[in-house]
Amino acid sequence: AFFASKVEHESRYCNSKGFQRSGSSTFDRVYTANQNCGHAYPTFLAVLWCAGLLCSPAPAAFAGLMYLFVRQKYFVGYLGERTQSTPGHLFGKRIILFLFLMSVAGILNYYLIFFFGSDFEVHIKTITSAISPLLLIP
Repeated sequence: AFFASKVEHESRYCNSKGFQRSGSSTFDRVYTANQNCGHAYPTFLAVLWCAGLLCSPAPAAFAGLMYLFVRQKYFVGYLGERTQSTPGHLFGKRIILFLFLMSVAGILNYYLIFFFGSDFEVHIKTITSAISPLLLIP
């Protein structure tokens, strides 16, 4: 909602009519940042859901909240210079990777239970709970 309101504000601020704005670099940056965030959300939701369901809900929820904060930082950084958005982008990719690895660990644990009868769920939850605070390191 914040991103959409920023796009709407910049759209009203521009003088030309219609959706295509030719002269406003501010509008272009806001619109591009909004599109980039919108394209990343389906992937984020998929890996968040899989990580929480298959591995451990608490570290997945923590990583999800961190991702939302990082995307906000990315969006605000994109409004300034494009190089200001790079740390938010890289940090977001790291969080998505963490959620993806949690999902893969949950799937592997399922197959270990199915084929060998070995359950490593406690170990996986302990590891992910220990690693999730490391997401705070920039």
